[in-house]
Amino acid sequence: MNNDSAATLAGKDIISLKNFSNEEIRLVLDTAKEMKNIIKRDIKKVPTLRGKSIVNLFFEPSTRTRTSFELAGKYLSADVVSINTSASSVVKGESLRDTLYTIEAMGVDAIVMRHKAEGAADFASRVVKPVIINAGDGAHAHPSQALLDLFTIEQAKGELNGLKIAIVGDILHSRVARSDIAGMTKMGLDIHLAGPKTLMPRFFNIDGVTIHERVEDAIKDADVINVLRIQLERQQAGLFPSMREYARIFGINDERLKLAKDDVLVMHPGPQNKGLEISTAVTYGEHSAIREQVQNGVAVRMALLTLALTGKKVD
Repeated sequence: MNNDSAATLAGKDIISLKNFSNEEIRLVLDTAKEMKNIIKRDIKKVPTLRGKSIVNLFFEPSTRTRTSFELAGKYLSADVVSINTSASSVVKGESLRDTLYTIEAMGVDAIVMRHKAEGAADFASRVVKPVIINAGDGAHAHPSQALLDLFTIEQAKGELNGLKIAIVGDILHSRVARSDIAGMTKMGLDIHLAGPKTLMPRFFNIDGVTIHERVEDAIKDADVINVLRIQLERQQAGLFPSMREYARIFGINDERLKLAKDDVLVMHPGPQNKGLEISTAVTYGEHSAIREQVQNGVAVRMALLTLALTGKKVD
């Protein structure tokens, strides 16, 4: 693809940003701008996806992603069904393949899926015909989160290329970090990673990405800081000495924020462990874009659904 007009997501499975071109990312971001205007209306309803059906299939807990995909579909006039797998045939031992076949047989157009197994969304895209949108698969990918992060940055800064972003925390287990890196390197951001060595991938060599042992070095003169959740459920493995120690060495607080640029943007994919990876003061402070990320998540997911199911930017 050589220009934006050639970019299309019509019928495309949204599995990973590694499979996106720069033009396709740009198409999503530009479409999200139009969708954000809809969200701000008193009546948040357009007929873009009237007659389309979407199933949200979440095998893991979610508040932001699941709710925003559901609202995105409804704002676009699609028929949306959200399946609670804890109350479905999954608990009776039904396989993922059979669950997907069952949903496909009902005539749906798209399946938004979150699963704990890496590669689950790719598997789904190969066994059924509806468009598959990956809402997170294990520690592998979370493409819509990375797109909303890019959108949030561009909305605040007016550009992406050349900005310095520090991504801080549990890089090893983070599908957000992997997707952010995949998308941000394509869009020209200068990425700096920091976190405990035990929470950093052993082999990591990507152009445009710098790894730091000290969080202070990563966030120095940063335009953006993306703070990742420390996944406490994994800490029985002893990946760092204590929560207090982590907060002391790597936590993002007002004092550390002074090292970044005066207009630094602070993001967090949520949910947060306040007082651990991020302080309460930073969460609710003037630099925080965390609530804006949530609204932008609806706009970006509206854009993805529209582009994948119609191939058009607007109705």
